[in-house]
Amino acid sequence: MNIKNSIKKYMILPSYALMRKLPVNNNLIVFESNMGRNYSGNPKHIYEEMIRQGLDKKLHCVWILEDLNTSIPGKHKKVKRSRMMYYYFLARAKIWVFDTRDPKYVVKRDQGYYIQTWHGTPLKKLGMDMNDVFMAGCENIDAYKNNFYKDTQKWDVLLSQNDFSTEIFKRAFAFSGEYSPSRTIWTYGYPRNDILTNNNQEEHISKLKKDLGIPQDKKVLLYAPTWRDDQYHAKSKYKFAKAMDFDLLKEKLADDYIIIVKYHYLVMENIDWSDYGGFVYTFGADQDIADLYLVSDMLITDYSSVMFDYCILDRPMFFFMYDLESYRDELRGFYFDVLEEIPGPISKTTEALIEDIVDYDQGVYENKYTDFKEKFVSYDDGKAAQRVITRILELKDTDKVVAF
Repeated sequence: MNIKNSIKKYMILPSYALMRKLPVNNNLIVFESNMGRNYSGNPKHIYEEMIRQGLDKKLHCVWILEDLNTSIPGKHKKVKRSRMMYYYFLARAKIWVFDTRDPKYVVKRDQGYYIQTWHGTPLKKLGMDMNDVFMAGCENIDAYKNNFYKDTQKWDVLLSQNDFSTEIFKRAFAFSGEYSPSRTIWTYGYPRNDILTNNNQEEHISKLKKDLGIPQDKKVLLYAPTWRDDQYHAKSKYKFAKAMDFDLLKEKLADDYIIIVKYHYLVMENIDWSDYGGFVYTFGADQDIADLYLVSDMLITDYSSVMFDYCILDRPMFFFMYDLESYRDELRGFYFDVLEEIPGPISKTTEALIEDIVDYDQGVYENKYTDFKEKFVSYDDGKAAQRVITRILELKDTDKVVAF
């Protein structure tokens, strides 16, 4: 056992147990996104709607972060993940607003409410629906499911983007009345997508491009792939999908396009992009992908849930699925037939992808696009955060009935 783990076991965790005996503060709300790695996602946009309503001045808002230099607006307190104050605020808060799973030693107070906003509509199978596991640190599927189940039992509320997700979450997260009738799913749309409706104006997008250093005179491609379960450096640190030929992309597209490369938050890579100056633009984990959606003219992705957010903008989407069969049949499995429902061209080589981009005909995918939006983003109307906050305010002043 290393020194860090020893301190946690013999000093911090016993103190955490004592902290959980302190009174719960009804006005204390703790937020965390992507395991504290950045300020983004549904928790960010719920919090920023709170700022808009002036609630940050009435409530005590705490953000859990790995980097305390992260810039966050409004009145709040920042605490470093896994340090003593992190456990103190977890112990005292009435409301947790998180979008990913937690370490197993994090224990929710019976009197508190855990709002799990999650981070996307699922294409690839999740949790209890998975048949095998290839992730770093997971020995077998039974152990993975057991840990997953224990974690989801902490949740009181699960936020869902659409009816499709709601039905899957009940089973994949063991989150239906069959398991616990007191818990609930809010099918409200995703707060992180409110700005895609509310800020989709030319003036706002032009300013965003200027702030981000994106050229105004070229078309913008956003490449946002997911991670591969079996390609990792260590637990929760995955490799970037490198099958795309950026030399060829630059050769064929650089006159008219630039490309933004956005890593998934679990991807940890230090790639040298210097050979692609003026063509490839990259942003760190602190950059909210919603802003990149707005400044881009087209999306390139694979199996990532970004497709379910980006379609709100009615812009072309391209699917670079070079490993489609192995990803679908061996790594994860899908919840629907991508060949039938995906509203854009699917390519397996960079050459084919370039052809798809250059020759794109929107009319070919119009019906699929309409059906896709109806199925997945009918609740994303720009008011999801307002709906969530209304319910949070109800919960914070509710005396939770605890079963003994």
